[in-house]
Amino acid sequence: MSKPEKLMSPGYVSLIICQFFGAMNDNVLKGVLTYMVIDGTWKGSLGQGGQGIVGMIFTVPFIFLSGYAGQIADRYSKRDVTWWVKFTEIPIAIVGGLGFWMGNLWITLFSLILLTSQSAFFGPAKYGMIPELVGDKLLSKANGTINMMTNLAVILGTLFAGNISDAYSPRILESSVQVLWLPLAAMLIIAVLGFVVVWFMPPLPAGNPNLAIDMNPVSNYIDTIRDMSKTKLLMVMMAWGYFYLLAGIALLILPEYTMVLNVGRGPASVLLGMLGISVGIGCAVAGVVSGDRIRPRLIPMGAAGLVLFFGLLGWIQPPVIGMEGTMKDVAKCNVSWLVLGAGFSAGFYIVPLQSLLQKLSPDDERGRFLGAASGVSFSFLALASLFYWLVRPWFGESPQRIFLVCSVLMAVGAAFFLWRLRGTKLDAV
Repeated sequence: MSKPEKLMSPGYVSLIICQFFGAMNDNVLKGVLTYMVIDGTWKGSLGQGGQGIVGMIFTVPFIFLSGYAGQIADRYSKRDVTWWVKFTEIPIAIVGGLGFWMGNLWITLFSLILLTSQSAFFGPAKYGMIPELVGDKLLSKANGTINMMTNLAVILGTLFAGNISDAYSPRILESSVQVLWLPLAAMLIIAVLGFVVVWFMPPLPAGNPNLAIDMNPVSNYIDTIRDMSKTKLLMVMMAWGYFYLLAGIALLILPEYTMVLNVGRGPASVLLGMLGISVGIGCAVAGVVSGDRIRPRLIPMGAAGLVLFFGLLGWIQPPVIGMEGTMKDVAKCNVSWLVLGAGFSAGFYIVPLQSLLQKLSPDDERGRFLGAASGVSFSFLALASLFYWLVRPWFGESPQRIFLVCSVLMAVGAAFFLWRLRGTKLDAV
């Protein structure tokens, strides 16, 4: 199949929109659930820092299933894989919505496991599809664009989650009415829209139709990592995955700004939305700056920005806005500007790494390599959730101080990975 020479081909546009709705639904379910265990319907059910447990549950299916998902993305058409995973999202959304409607934490957590399981199978197909839909010279721009749109979806999903949470479980119950059906309606509509978009995606050939599926996830990861270790691809994968450790910690801190700023969930969700905006803009700018090449020299620039802005988020005292505060009040405070800086820097860090993973992976094994990379990145996310759950009690009423730890971890990690990649003519890719 010939690859389009323009970025916005029909297939690539379909993929962007499909990914958009998938990311939005992930964040609606996870976001509402997170708010509910912090100070909502299920407050205290998972202990202080219980959102770390939610985050861990979110990541476990990716760790165990990404190896299989990568092989399936190679064995079958990535378009067909996408059709099936988006179809299964519809009944999963119904299960999750019923869990909220019934007020049952365990059903809702089970739906989160199901949703992340289907997302695990979508990941390698999604990212492996990009080189098939655009030419190699457009990889950086394609990754920048899809990351921008994904983060726009995260913004909307996060904002929806905050407002849905306030309607579903108001913080002042005496003066409000609970809208129990709202999570169900929102997730079901989004899932259906995502499934409809798949029908506009063009047929794609299987990468390796004769591939025998290895049912042992451990041996599959070991074999893939061994193959990666023969090149710089292993360090690229680890640097990409390490970012998710820091991102995971940050995403667990920000919902707690309901208490730090003393605002409602809707206004607090602006911070997560602004993080999504800035990451999206950073990815788009990184794609434009890269032009028709992959420019990993952007990575240290992004890492330096993350070190700086994480440090400032942990050091500078945020204002106490109060329950009467609005989204506009939160958007104008110093925290929001620092979040914007961190997110923009993240775009410069991840786009070159993601493009390198796609470019350096063999065509007939791209799904397997990207599946392993997905498993590693979500292992880091799981580690972030465990880390947060363990250290959160140490910081008492100042969870924002954990950003200082993020700054140190970013500095140490970036120094290590850049040292391991030294001497490589990366901009020649």
